Amino acid sequence: MRILITAGPTREAIDPVRYISNQSSGKMGYALAEAAEKAGHEVILVSGPVNLAPPAGVETIAVESSHEMFEAVRDRIGDSVDAAIFCAAVADYRPKNIAAEKIKKNSDSMTLEMEKTEDILGSARSVFGFKGTLVGFAAETHDLEKHAVEKMQRKGCDLLVANDVSRKDIGFDRDENEVRLFFADGRDERIPMQSKADLGVALIQKITEL
Repeated sequence: MRILITAGPTREAIDPVRYISNQSSGKMGYALAEAAEKAGHEVILVSGPVNLAPPAGVETIAVESSHEMFEAVRDRIGDSVDAAIFCAAVADYRPKNIAAEKIKKNSDSMTLEMEKTEDILGSARSVFGFKGTLVGFAAETHDLEKHAVEKMQRKGCDLLVANDVSRKDIGFDRDENEVRLFFADGRDERIPMQSKADLGVALIQKITEL
């Protein structure tokens, strides 16, 4: 198969030296890319800024902002892509106005006006016209099943992979993860805690079966 994968965080600029981001390390997305490549698939990896080496044998496109990731996915998710796995932790909001120069600390407080970023996963079906297997990720801190199922249905996913990032032993910037899988046909599976490398192999197998 030809598989497109997004990974890592995005950075939304405030001024030339500051940005808003999140704690995603990109480890899960990179593990998926490596597992897919080793399974013989052709892989396109669209990656936010991470401290990870590009996986061998994988076409890797480096981006910074959510808008850059949106454009990179839009330009590569055509008819030749069989499966798209949206693992990146894309910012939901960005500063509406980016200061041209470094903002000086001249007052006791500062207010940023924010605007929504492009919904990359939500655009796959409705904007990009993607017809292949669509996989989303959800990092939740509470009501995991409720939020995951709602997201899966709203965005047209065939599979939604959810994990509880309120736990300190799994998730963001950890080498291990534990996830629940919610399928569009109503199935619900748990994958117990294991290395992200092993989890990547398991998930690629599940996606191949879809």
